Amino acid sequence: MSRASLPREAREESRAEIRVWDPVVRIFHWTVAVGCFVDLFILEDGKGAHRAIGYIVAFALVARLLWGFIGSKHARFADFVPTPTKLGHYLQAVMRKEEPRYIGHNPAGAVVMLTLMGLLAAVSVTGWMLTLDANFGSKALEELHEGIANLILALAGLHAVAAIYEGRRHNENLVWAMVTGRKRA
Repeated sequence: MSRASLPREAREESRAEIRVWDPVVRIFHWTVAVGCFVDLFILEDGKGAHRAIGYIVAFALVARLLWGFIGSKHARFADFVPTPTKLGHYLQAVMRKEEPRYIGHNPAGAVVMLTLMGLLAAVSVTGWMLTLDANFGSKALEELHEGIANLILALAGLHAVAAIYEGRRHNENLVWAMVTGRKRA
């Protein structure tokens, strides 16, 4: 049955959208995505612009962490941080291709997001430490900073692939939802 042949109420219901991602969540997401891309692929390591982008990303992370306690429903950690059991059940459902659709973060996405936040904190701290006289010329700290940045890149790639996969499984454009803040109801 085509959408046009559905009763008017059903057509309206199938178009119904709800606001899921508030502006703070979306600004954080795209600030981090663009900032990491620019710092990893465009700017010279350790120079002024690289540092400035790093501080912007660090500030965005602090704002997002605070927003995780006081923000809108789907921004709050209490809404999406899964228990190990809930994560296990979700991953089993994924393996059977029977995973439920979530309006906010699914349990696996929540774990990836929290891991990325931890890595962002670590790369921010190690980057800041590299500016201190006490760490001048520390190759070990520099390698740690770069290694964490590479982990962020790998996990962000996994995140993007998973968002596209899940979007196809549930017939919705999750990337566009992070632009508009809206998902189908």
